[in-house]
Amino acid sequence: MSKELQNKILFQQVAELLQNARQQVLRTVNSTMTFTYFEIGRMIVEEEQNGKERAEYGKQILKGLSEQLTNEFGKGFSVDNLQNMRKLYLIYSNYETLSSISENGNIISETVSSISSKNESSVVTLNFILTWSHYIYLMNIEDSRERKFYEIESIKYRWSLRELKRQYDSALYARLALSRDKKGVLELSEKGQIIEKPKDIIKDPYILEFLGLQESHQYSETELEQEIINKLENFLLELGHGFTFVARQRRITFDDKHFRIDLVFYNRILKSFVLIDLKIGELKHQDLGQMQMYVNYYDREMRLEDENKTIGIVLCQNKSDLVVEYTLPENNEQIFASKYKTVLPSREDLIKLISEFE
Repeated sequence: MSKELQNKILFQQVAELLQNARQQVLRTVNSTMTFTYFEIGRMIVEEEQNGKERAEYGKQILKGLSEQLTNEFGKGFSVDNLQNMRKLYLIYSNYETLSSISENGNIISETVSSISSKNESSVVTLNFILTWSHYIYLMNIEDSRERKFYEIESIKYRWSLRELKRQYDSALYARLALSRDKKGVLELSEKGQIIEKPKDIIKDPYILEFLGLQESHQYSETELEQEIINKLENFLLELGHGFTFVARQRRITFDDKHFRIDLVFYNRILKSFVLIDLKIGELKHQDLGQMQMYVNYYDREMRLEDENKTIGIVLCQNKSDLVVEYTLPENNEQIFASKYKTVLPSREDLIKLISEFE
């Protein structure tokens, strides 16, 4: 090994160590600050409980405290931010939902000595891993199950605030919940997305607003595919966990006939190839039959012994559930048809979607 190569390897090792140390310091600072805000929120709530007229008394407390803290410590203690601290305490001190999430996304039950009362005083220990900005955003999610899901996923997959907002705006929780029974929905809020079988990675619909294609715009399947390739990182985020890109327009040949699969991915969690065909307009039964052929080919010619069966997804603008049901076998676990939308659904549509499911 040359001296130059040795120096390069040493530099990479030291650089990685320093990066990890910086990230650890940043996580520690974030956790300490957020827990401090939690404690400030606790003190505010306890002081409010001593007031005769709670609402008006609370406003006076926050205004006076904001002025004093700003004079002493500078920015960051506006009335709005103090209200967020108060809200943080009210949400995360709920004994029924009190828990902590480790950095790998696992739930750790907390031992709580007591919540402060007249005769008892104790500090609740919580492990706040995300940034304060993450928690401000999460606290605006009213459904506690949905909030917990996004918190777990943000920690597990290190979502930035921008990624968290995008996943929430695209109704990730609602889309995953639609394909699950009550037990599965509960697991989403307790453990996040668990991928054990092909159906666990399927969404319906897929939201492709990042492509910049309007629903009323006339575009071809080739243009749709090209836009996906141009925004591949965004598309991988929408596909979900464990996906890696393999190829586009992958040609397969038999009987002197050539066929091309639009997009080929591999899911590292399921250890399966995932084939995607793009369709403009209404899904036809021939589209599902064609995907079945692609899947069979990959299972017999491309799949290794230690890999699981190939998964096929047909993305279409519209579909008939009955066409899908009667075209595919009853025990189907490999072929799926999902709609895609090129714009984010309106809040009204999202509420309708969730209410219909419930």
